[in-house]
Amino acid sequence: MPDSGGETGRARTANWGVAVGAGAYLSWGAFPAFFGLLEFASPVEILAQRILWTLVVVTAALLVAGRIREMAAINARTWRLAAVAGAAIALNWGVYVYGVTSGHVVECALGYFINPLVTVLFGVVIFRERLALPQWVALGLGATAVVVLTVDYGKPPVIALVLACSFATYGLVKKVIRLDPMRSVAAEGVVSAPFALAAAIAFGITGNASFGDGAGHTALMMATGPVTLIPLLLFAFAAGRVPLSTMGILQYLTPALQMAWGVLVGHEAMPASRWAGFGLIWLALAVFTADALRRARRTAETSPAAT
Repeated sequence: MPDSGGETGRARTANWGVAVGAGAYLSWGAFPAFFGLLEFASPVEILAQRILWTLVVVTAALLVAGRIREMAAINARTWRLAAVAGAAIALNWGVYVYGVTSGHVVECALGYFINPLVTVLFGVVIFRERLALPQWVALGLGATAVVVLTVDYGKPPVIALVLACSFATYGLVKKVIRLDPMRSVAAEGVVSAPFALAAAIAFGITGNASFGDGAGHTALMMATGPVTLIPLLLFAFAAGRVPLSTMGILQYLTPALQMAWGVLVGHEAMPASRWAGFGLIWLALAVFTADALRRARRTAETSPAAT
């Protein structure tokens, strides 16, 4: 007889994983609402404070968990990888904050829509991966969309492209770095903290700092730490319990919500040509996702557990 109790337990774990994963992507999707509150500060200062307070929060979490000594076990190669990851995510955070505070939320959303396609492109260029026909079709549609949006904007969608490329780079490093999520975030914060601290001090010395300028401004800056860390921990919990194909679908919640915010709340312009560009992106993602689901189903059917 099948182990119905075990199957029920696994189903519950998977359901919890999906719920928590959705929570992570919904949290990221709500970022424009939070970071829009920080328009009073320079994007560079926001980035510096975000790096510092994220490090403070993750360090506190490691202390509470009794794991702070594990940081000493990180080897030199891993620290170098953490430095690359820290630089990539700092660039991503900085450009994202600039996009949100300057009224380009829709373009930020575009960056996260095209991120999966950029990741596939990196696989081809860097790892010489071979793609199936549907993946090439998706990349072709994505490239066409970028051309259409370049004509629409009158220039390449730089914010979107930088966000997509920086996050794809971050994702590549995270695939090879041998650290759990909390230690990885902490290591990235440690290598980035000197630069962030120098920037924060420079803003203070020149009298341009928003941190410390009233309790409200200071509290919002400090809140960037937990606001950044909590979705990362939710994602880490879900990633180990939910199939990659499901997580791949859930990830589109984030740019969809961000785009909705930009259009409905920010009232950003969406002419027909821009809708056409986004339509091509969505078509590319539909082809890409359908192919990924087909591959995942075929793998499940041919795996030993399925027989």
